[in-house]
Amino acid sequence: MDSAIDLAAYLRRIGYRETPAVDARTLHGLAVAHAGAIAFENLDPLRGVPVGLSPGSLERKLVRGGRGGYCFEQNLLFAAALRAIGFEVHGLIARVLWNRPEDAVTAQTHMLLRVELDGASWLADVGFGSMTLAGALRLRPDEAQPTALEPFRLLERSGEWRMQVCVRGDWFTLYRFDLQPHPTIDYEVANHYVSSHPDSHFVDHLTVARTLPDRRLTLRDREFTVRRVDAEPERRTLHDTAEILRALREEFLLQVPDDAVLERKLAALPGG
Repeated sequence: MDSAIDLAAYLRRIGYRETPAVDARTLHGLAVAHAGAIAFENLDPLRGVPVGLSPGSLERKLVRGGRGGYCFEQNLLFAAALRAIGFEVHGLIARVLWNRPEDAVTAQTHMLLRVELDGASWLADVGFGSMTLAGALRLRPDEAQPTALEPFRLLERSGEWRMQVCVRGDWFTLYRFDLQPHPTIDYEVANHYVSSHPDSHFVDHLTVARTLPDRRLTLRDREFTVRRVDAEPERRTLHDTAEILRALREEFLLQVPDDAVLERKLAALPGG
């Protein structure tokens, strides 16, 4: 997988001012900075624009274009940056279980990363929307690990791993996966489904998220929510397109495309 991106431009984009090194401190710091600066968003699928995954496409859109993206874009960009620094990175693929039964059979539509560092394995995931991992986890089962926000943990049984998050005292599964590395083509196929299939919720619903060190911001259609650890969520409804556009620019720091199709899609969101 080609990792030819402008590392200096990426570091400026996420506001990372330290000198990066191949160590755990840098891995954590980059993940937190990335999640805070580059929003999870699906504006392109919503307006019917193809989502490109080449390094050039990712750099133009997420680094230089002031946009965000979803898991494949976010984690492929993060992997390219890590490799440019000198990290050994492998892409994994997962079946999402967030807000679904534990035994649900779902498609492999989520990407995460395995990072090898000083003889140990870590997991990173800067692209899980409302529950993006703010940091990195050691690949160890049954151990609650602190992050900048909620604790996370990994469960393992017969080679299958589950990523879980603790929200106000209760553990919830985000997704399940194995440790088999995947080539780019697997993400291309999953990306095509997620970005264009009529059953994909990214095609008809607005999903935006930004993970800061002290709070999570989400926008689902017209519902804007601020979540802080150990506090009740703060919710409000955005009633018109102007409010939605203002939130995208001011809360999620996005350079929103000037696109009539997007404006029609936003105006037609449920709850208006």
